[in-house]
Amino acid sequence: MPTALITGASRGIGLEFVRQYSSDGWRVLACCRTPDAAADLIAVDGEVSVHPLDVASPKAIRALAAEIDAPLDVVVANAGLGGKTAGSFGAIDYAGWDETFAVNVRGVVATAEAFAPHLKRAKGRLAAISSLMGSIEDASSGALCYRSTKAAVNMAMTIIAAELAPDGVAAAPFHPGWVKTDMGGPGAPTGVTESVTGLRRLIAEMTPTASPPFLDFKGKRLPW
Repeated sequence: MPTALITGASRGIGLEFVRQYSSDGWRVLACCRTPDAAADLIAVDGEVSVHPLDVASPKAIRALAAEIDAPLDVVVANAGLGGKTAGSFGAIDYAGWDETFAVNVRGVVATAEAFAPHLKRAKGRLAAISSLMGSIEDASSGALCYRSTKAAVNMAMTIIAAELAPDGVAAAPFHPGWVKTDMGGPGAPTGVTESVTGLRRLIAEMTPTASPPFLDFKGKRLPW
């Protein structure tokens, strides 16, 4: 039975990853900050175990990795913040920006570091849920704090891909589209089922490379 670990699994894109992998017969390790408040996650059928995890804490990530003695075929670093508490240029809340960076960037890197041994055992795949808003070429005004964290995670994942490729592990960031979630809002054009279905197909097709492309959920190559 293949095994997937998903962070930020209690709602939205993360929850849909759990549902789809579980439905296809995978064992799923679903991670979220407050499992007691994650009724929808707990209700998912199949081989799903729920684990408390705050990805802003590298210590907590390392502790969970030490508990899990199993190869991991897929790790989806999905947990993220929208940076709404960080303000905007001219009125930046630097504590809020730090919090957003801790989750969106450090959390992804710490997840990659902690679970790299598990991925190497399975020659697995590491996917980070990034955003087109992290593209420097595509950038416009607004959302400075959020955009900067996603640009940083794109850079981090490029380096991580080069680090892990010699061990047979594939790694890359992905843009899920503008998705109908709490973060994306009800006016977003893409549903979570469509987004995650596309992302799972792309994850399954990943191969180890030192230079991964930046793709959206449909497989379109995006500018860095």
